[in-house]
Amino acid sequence: MTAVFDPTPTPPVEILAVLSLLCPEVVRDIEQNWNAPVSNYARHLWRPVARPASGPAIAARSILREVLHQRLGVIMQPEEIGKALEEFEHRPVIQSGLHCLLLMDRITFDALLLAWLGAVENGLSAFFGFMGTTMTMETIGREGPGWLDVGDDKVNLFGMGRHKLCRKSACVAGPVTLNKRALEAVGDETDASRWLGTLLASQDKVFGTAADALTALNEDLVADWDRAGMAQPVFIDDRLAAAAMARHLEYDGSLLSRLLIEPSRRQRLERALQEAASSPFGRFLPNATAYFWGIREERVRKLVLENGHLIEPGRPHGLSIPFERPHLKQALLDGVLLPNLFLMFLVLAILPRVRVVGGLRQIGYVALFHSILLAALDETAPEERDLAAELQVRENAWGMRVIDEKISVREQLAGLPEGALFPDLLRQYRLRTFAETTDDLKLVRENARWRKIGQAEIKAT
Repeated sequence: MTAVFDPTPTPPVEILAVLSLLCPEVVRDIEQNWNAPVSNYARHLWRPVARPASGPAIAARSILREVLHQRLGVIMQPEEIGKALEEFEHRPVIQSGLHCLLLMDRITFDALLLAWLGAVENGLSAFFGFMGTTMTMETIGREGPGWLDVGDDKVNLFGMGRHKLCRKSACVAGPVTLNKRALEAVGDETDASRWLGTLLASQDKVFGTAADALTALNEDLVADWDRAGMAQPVFIDDRLAAAAMARHLEYDGSLLSRLLIEPSRRQRLERALQEAASSPFGRFLPNATAYFWGIREERVRKLVLENGHLIEPGRPHGLSIPFERPHLKQALLDGVLLPNLFLMFLVLAILPRVRVVGGLRQIGYVALFHSILLAALDETAPEERDLAAELQVRENAWGMRVIDEKISVREQLAGLPEGALFPDLLRQYRLRTFAETTDDLKLVRENARWRKIGQAEIKAT
C-alpha cells in the first residue's frame, strides 16, 4: 500500500506540546491559523468574547467601561465613544505587552500593526493597546522611551541627560518637549518623510509626562499612516489601571477589597502566589513588588508589605502607605500607587472577561495569574463559585512578535505609500501566512523560558 503524502505544512509538534502545558488556548489559536494569512490570525484574536455572567465579572466590566469612557472622552466625539464601547462589548480585546515606546521601535510597531489588522478585519472603528509606563526613560544603554530609533542611529527624543534618563520613569517624568534640534538633524541625513514631519508638528508642545508625549505622538503617527481612518488606536496605560483599581476598592464588599484587605483572604491569596512561584512555571511570574508600585520623585519604586504598611525597603524616609482600603484607593487616585502586573491584569482583563494579547512571557504569566485567582476564590460563596465556573475559559492570546520583521521601521516604511502605510501592509499580510511570519515558531523555540520548561518536561518523563 502506497503512503499518501500530505503537503500541508503543520506546526512543530514539540513546541506546541510545551506551550500546551500552560497555554492550551494559545496552541488552539496557532493550530487553527497555521496556514492562514496572518491577517486571519489577527481577525481570530479579535473575535467575540462571551459577555460576563457572574456578579464579580459584571461589576469589573462595568468599572472598565467607565474608565475607558473617560479615556475615550479625551480623543473622540460622543457618537464615536458610543460606537467604540459597543464594539468593545462584543469584541473586548486589549493588545498588551506594548512598552512605552515610540512606534519607530520595531517590536512595538509590529505588535501594534497586528492589533490594527485585527481591528480592520473585524470592521472595528477603534482598538485598545496597553502601553506599560513603569519603565525608566533609559532601560539599558540608549534603549527605552527616551530614545528614538531611526535605524542606523538613536536620537535623544526629549533631550534629557543620560543621568536623568536612567533615574526617571516614563509615567511621571515631565514636563517634556521634543528635542527639536536633534530631530531636524535626522531630516538632513535620511529620507524621513513618512514620520519626521508628524513628530515635528508637535515640536513646540509641552507634555505633562513622557508617557503623555509618547501616547500623543503615536496617535499622530497612526493617523498619518492610515489617513482613511480605518481603525483608530486607543492607548491606555498603568494610570488607567490605577483608576480602575481605585473603583474596585470603593466598597468593602468588592472581590478585590476582600482578597487584599481581609486577613484570611489575603493569606489565601499570598499562598496561591507562592505556590505558583514555586511551580515549574514560576520563572514566568513577575514578582518585583508587593501588589503595588510606589511613585516618588519621578520614579517608580519597589514596595514591600510590612506591619500593615506598603514601604520602600531600606529607605526609612521613603513611601509608607497603610494597607487599608481608603488609603490604597486615595493613593491610586493621587498617582502615588500603581497596581502591579497581577492586579493590573485582574482589573483590565481576567475579571472583566477581556481577551488580552501579549508576548511569549505574558501568555505564561497571564495563565498563572488566572490560576492564582481561581485558587484564591471561596467557592462556598455563590458569586465566587459562579466566577470560578466562568474562569474555566481563559481569554489569553499571543500577539507580540507574531509579525517580527528584522529590519528597522524606517526601512519597512521606505517603500510604502504616504498616507496609506497601514492599508498597504494589510494587503501584504493577507498574503503571508502565520507559519511564514513566525518562521515555524522560531521565536518560541529560541525563548529561554519556554525552552527550559520543555527541557524540564523531557527530564520528568
